[in-house]
Amino acid sequence: MTWLLALILLPLAGSLVLAFLKGNDRAAMATALVVSIVEFLLIIPFWASYSPSGDRIQQATTMDWIPSFGIHISFGTDGISLIMIAVIALLVPIVVGGLGLTDKLPAGRSAGGFLSLILLQEAITIGVFAATDVFLFYVLFEIMLIPMYFLIGGYGGANRQYAAVKFFLYSFLGGLIMLASAIGAYSLASDKLGKGTFDWATLVTVVRDAPTGTQIWLFFGFFLAFAIKAPLVPFHTWLPDAAGQAPIGVAVLLVGVLDKVGTFGFLRYLLPMFPAASKTLAPLVLVLSVIGVVYGSILAAGQSDMKRFLAYVSIAHFGFIALGIFTFNEQAMVGSVSYMLNHSLSTGMLIVVVGLIIRRGGSTRISDYGGMAKLTPLLGGMLLIAGLSALSLPGTNSFVSEFLVLLGSFVDHPVYTIIATVGMVLAAAYVLWLYQRIMQGPVRGDALLSPASSTPGGVESGGSVATAVAQETGVKKAVKDLGAREIAILAPLVILIIGLGFYPKPVLDTITPSVQATLSAVQGGK
Repeated sequence: MTWLLALILLPLAGSLVLAFLKGNDRAAMATALVVSIVEFLLIIPFWASYSPSGDRIQQATTMDWIPSFGIHISFGTDGISLIMIAVIALLVPIVVGGLGLTDKLPAGRSAGGFLSLILLQEAITIGVFAATDVFLFYVLFEIMLIPMYFLIGGYGGANRQYAAVKFFLYSFLGGLIMLASAIGAYSLASDKLGKGTFDWATLVTVVRDAPTGTQIWLFFGFFLAFAIKAPLVPFHTWLPDAAGQAPIGVAVLLVGVLDKVGTFGFLRYLLPMFPAASKTLAPLVLVLSVIGVVYGSILAAGQSDMKRFLAYVSIAHFGFIALGIFTFNEQAMVGSVSYMLNHSLSTGMLIVVVGLIIRRGGSTRISDYGGMAKLTPLLGGMLLIAGLSALSLPGTNSFVSEFLVLLGSFVDHPVYTIIATVGMVLAAAYVLWLYQRIMQGPVRGDALLSPASSTPGGVESGGSVATAVAQETGVKKAVKDLGAREIAILAPLVILIIGLGFYPKPVLDTITPSVQATLSAVQGGK
């Protein structure tokens, strides 16, 4: 039993327990919170046991599964998967603790069922990041769609069924094409070794020596699956629908963690297994990346729905991550990997804060809000911190990542880097625009004004007036600022956003050896 295996089995066991607590929401929430906090605490010895100067894959566990086909249940971790496992272990207790503050479950749906799916999603996703058998990775890659499908389709918004089916079909199709390429890699190993295998380390040594034409065909199978999952433009259209309809807690995991499986796949599978194809097709991926940065930024600025706004922000950020990966520069790649972590923190916090705003205002439309900072100054401050992290302000966690990507990619690809820099300018515009519309100016909106505020000397109304209040009118305040529980779920994210902004060394030291090993595999390829 390794720490890694414990991290997979604990939420799986918790999910099974919660499945029997569907009739008792209080017990289900307490159980899920305890399990998720213990899971997060296990990250401490797990991280401490990892040696950046040690073997590439550590905490390895291998069991026979289908020996006749060379298939094993094999798990292990490197510096890249370590930080992604750590971030999901952090976000899940935030999602569980925020249930009821950011999400209201549909009538007839129990907290036990919802939380059981959340913990199941956590266990499977950790397994995806830790898998070292390509067939096992494929199986978990497809299975992790199931809990997310039910979380969106069973607990989401009015168009949840459409969004859930679209999400599932896009990712499932990409996975099937990846399976075809995995079988092709298996056949190459069979021809060269006399027996087939899906072991990742073995396939890296076998497939990387295949002719470039063969590599390109196999590359596309994996690339399509990962580009859909990331998502890169033009494979992105499922994300705005899924994120827009998903409950806030589910959107945190969808945008904060599950999407990183795509960029993680680029690093773990595409580059080491198909180095010649990666170098040949890098210009195509770089073009898609910078298109994604600019396209996502422009569409984010034009959104009227807050949740869809966040989806397009993420599309722009994922283009930036892919840019750093496919420049094959160590600085840029380290920046991209750290960006995967920092994007999870900043976007995760942004989604949680947006959820708190929606619960107070009752609407996802940006135009239904205004002047909230007058009513909820702490909430306004949290939105500002999350927004400044999303636009990579110096002193926040994302700045170091973005700076490293730009610094490294400019060496060999100055044109792509300059175009991507335009996305940084647009990011500042759309994030500040969002904050200004929601938090600044006169208080407006159906849920932010009381009937008394329409009297002379009152506040500007955004339509028919309903519940709460502007302090300057003297009307009794009904919209409450952040409470102790809400501050508690946001505090870890604030600490990490500011802490990693000033001291990113622990993260950079952890991921750099794994990045160097990946680059070495690419440069040593045929």
